[in-house]
Amino acid sequence: MLGAAAILACGCNRNIQNQEAVRRGIIEHLSKRSGLDVNAMQIDITSVNFRENEADAVVSFRPKGVSDPAAGMQMAYTLERKGNQWVVKSKTGAGGGAPHGSGMSVPGGELPAGHPPTGAGGEAKK
Repeated sequence: MLGAAAILACGCNRNIQNQEAVRRGIIEHLSKRSGLDVNAMQIDITSVNFRENEADAVVSFRPKGVSDPAAGMQMAYTLERKGNQWVVKSKTGAGGGAPHGSGMSVPGGELPAGHPPTGAGGEAKK
């Protein structure tokens, strides 16, 4: 019985300091957004920097099936460790520091497939 408790304790403290765990946290965050189809997007972690219970990640988005990186965009996210998962704390446009949708230039002037429409001031319409 003591051995089983030790195994369970190890499972609860597993190392989530990896790109796949961060990607899962980003996808979980995006899946809660109304009008955003994460299944239509290729979501890649370009870089990640771990600091104790936080992580800074640069994430690349493009429509699935499109290999041209210019067809997508990048966002920077700060995530916080909550238990055995990463949860998004904040996001900014990678490279400019502008919030998502506020004047970011998107190649071709169109948003990636599945991206919600933006309204005046760059805020996503609800």
